[in-house]
Amino acid sequence: MKLAEALALRADASRRAEQLRSRITGSARYQEGETPAEDAASLLAEASEVLDQLESLIRRINRTNAATPVGDGTLTDALARRDVLRLRHSIISAAADAAAGEGQRGYRQLRSELRMIPALPVAAIRSQADDLARQIREVDTTIQRMNWEVDLLD
Repeated sequence: MKLAEALALRADASRRAEQLRSRITGSARYQEGETPAEDAASLLAEASEVLDQLESLIRRINRTNAATPVGDGTLTDALARRDVLRLRHSIISAAADAAAGEGQRGYRQLRSELRMIPALPVAAIRSQADDLARQIREVDTTIQRMNWEVDLLD
């Protein structure tokens, strides 16, 4: 099985566990004289099986990520790089938006009102955000390629 397939199965198992949690809480109590919509005990048993499968998938995915070389590191390193690049891009973009006055009143109604002046060079910061977005795309493309090329470890 390829790593990408395992990632899809992990996402499905996570969604299934969440659905089961919702069904369990909906059936855990019922009014006297009525029957519950579903058997909460059997749903709990099913959830336990799904969570066991999820744990196994997560362990195998993590092992595979840590053992797969990418550039001068591992796939785990590439994932960390992508996550930090996304955070960095978010902060830089927010700074540029704030300095540009987006979402704020950008004009004066009276000449006597004080002008708002950007404390940061908006064009330079937007250029930095564009460069970060490019880096994110490059790292993400590498990760996606590896996901389809690498076999999942046991």
